[in-house]
Amino acid sequence: MVAFDRLHPALQHHIVNSLGWRELREVQSLSIEAYLNGNNMVVLAPTAGGKTESAFFPVMSQMLEESWEGVSVLYVSPIKALLNNQEQRLHKYMQLVGRRAALWHGDTPQGERKRILAEPPDLLLTTPESLEVMLVSSKIDHHRFFKNIRAVVIDEVHAFAGDDRGWHLLSVFARIAQIAKCDLQRIGLSATVGNPEEMLTWLASGSQRPQKVVWPKGKGGEEPDVQLDFVGSLGNAAKVISLLHQGEKRLVFCDSRSRVEQLAVALRSYGVDTFVSHSSLGIDERRQAEEAFSQRQNCVIVSTSSLELGLDVGDLDRVIQIDAPSTVSSFLQRMGRTGRRQNTTRNYLFLATKDEGLLRAAALIELWLGGYVEPVQAPPCPYHILAQQLMALILQERGVGRSQWFSWVSSVPAFSRMPEERVASLVEYMISKLLLWDDSGILSFAPEGEATFGRQNFMDLLSVFTSPPLFRVMSGQKELGYVHESTFYKKDDDGPPILALAGRSWKTSHLDWKRKIAHVEPTDQRGKSRWLGEGQMLNQAVCQSIRRILSSDDNHKSWSNRASAQFAEIRDEFPWISSDATSLVLQPNGEIRWWTFAGGVANTLLADALKPSIDVKGDNLSLVFPKANSLDEVSPLIMELNADNIRPIPNIEAMENLKFSECLSGEHSMEVFSSRFDDPSALRQSIEERRRETICG
Repeated sequence: MVAFDRLHPALQHHIVNSLGWRELREVQSLSIEAYLNGNNMVVLAPTAGGKTESAFFPVMSQMLEESWEGVSVLYVSPIKALLNNQEQRLHKYMQLVGRRAALWHGDTPQGERKRILAEPPDLLLTTPESLEVMLVSSKIDHHRFFKNIRAVVIDEVHAFAGDDRGWHLLSVFARIAQIAKCDLQRIGLSATVGNPEEMLTWLASGSQRPQKVVWPKGKGGEEPDVQLDFVGSLGNAAKVISLLHQGEKRLVFCDSRSRVEQLAVALRSYGVDTFVSHSSLGIDERRQAEEAFSQRQNCVIVSTSSLELGLDVGDLDRVIQIDAPSTVSSFLQRMGRTGRRQNTTRNYLFLATKDEGLLRAAALIELWLGGYVEPVQAPPCPYHILAQQLMALILQERGVGRSQWFSWVSSVPAFSRMPEERVASLVEYMISKLLLWDDSGILSFAPEGEATFGRQNFMDLLSVFTSPPLFRVMSGQKELGYVHESTFYKKDDDGPPILALAGRSWKTSHLDWKRKIAHVEPTDQRGKSRWLGEGQMLNQAVCQSIRRILSSDDNHKSWSNRASAQFAEIRDEFPWISSDATSLVLQPNGEIRWWTFAGGVANTLLADALKPSIDVKGDNLSLVFPKANSLDEVSPLIMELNADNIRPIPNIEAMENLKFSECLSGEHSMEVFSSRFDDPSALRQSIEERRRETICG
């Protein structure tokens, strides 16, 4: 029996006659079979690859076959814009078979929420935070509202799985499953990731259902058209974009809002019909730009990563990248926006404005061609999320038993792995700080807990994580870009962190951890080279790829003549780099660097281990010893390093500004921090790998 034949007859009729479909895509057929066989599943396909129908056709079929009533299906997305984007399509599909869909998130008007509660839809489009608000609200009978949930669809599941919001999502699902007394069937929709089986196991935690990764690999079509060019400046990039692919719809990614605006101004000066999309724009302004872009043909939209997720801006012809993202997965996610029309090919053009961007782009291409995609790894030891869930359960149940509360979330793997005594000590600490009361075994909020988390009906408690852990870097009123908060975990004894952004070095003058803003000022600090490293922390895989490219004489076919010429210049500066060894180098200016290409985390840990003996700083690619005078001064210290003895050094300010840190003891905070700011394999490789020593004349 083919997959289509397994669908409910009413749905079959509408797929053929109302939608006008003549066949299903492979991913849809495979998903129908997997879902109707009872599997939890992760569906992998590029943007516009048919993932939405892969999830909802079998779910709608089962809804009709089994006559589900009330809110029976949840569609959860990491961002509200994706929900807004999908609402019309899912409303149409549900309406075809006599069912209803509704949207509930932070921007949903109060009147619409009341209508949803009075007349529950069959499908609810929402966010994890909105689900939790419904669970704890005294105005909502959550036991009645959620009692019929049977299936959940999670869009862009990889965006949850690698983040603390993922633990929050699984916790909310665990609580809803207990209310519904049902083993919720879970469907995760994702772009390509490096470890789909592991991600599915994470998603299906607590479920007894079988599991299936749906990842069609046949009929791959033409190879994507990926090109790398070196243009040297943002102005030159604008000129190239204005001349290339005229008459086509082009999406251009930049690494900051300021560069988005600069490029848009430059493109308009060349007469290019240009739109912008970034988080500083108002909701209506951004939506108007995206709608206008979707309806035009000969135009450009310039965006930050806000358009990386699967928002529909029409049929794109081209994706262009200024410099490069930091991961292969981001590159693939963005490239997946193209090639959706028949007889078109996926494509991606890197326009490097600086050497760092050129190297990073080449590294991503090399890794992608080798089949590498970063694994999605859930952050370990989320004690702060467990504390948040305890407080949310107190609100949900109007007080919760001290011996029973953990059973609500015990199916979440990160929580089940925590030693019982550590969980017990977490509760004891919260009681000792007067965040909670224990009244005859019933936990409730104490005065300090009410004062800390009770503002605006506990909105601080319920928002959890609505934005990624990025710092906005500002020089005065000018935004330079974004860096991951881990950039500031390292503590330099002799001064604040130095960043390389917008083509020069910047000294950090002030960190606003609450608002996630880093204020910087220009610096000409002696000895700082252009190899200081981008503000973003790069992983070991990208840095090792950069090393392979620098140590090779080969030019890749995807490189333009300008890119190849620039690589030749860069390689001439670093003839001593080896593909299978680290390099300790005394450079002509007297600077000593240990080139490990280990990535930002490992190099920071190495620098911290060496600091008791010598002045040292680490970046993505190397460690610099600004006060050392000879290789003999540094080499013995490196030889003494032992990977087994190197542990992350706590950054007190970072730990104190962890969300819900008020609930954690110093030991709990340290466990969260040290488990996350670590890269033991990269650390060990750097120490144990052969090391070459070079004195440059």
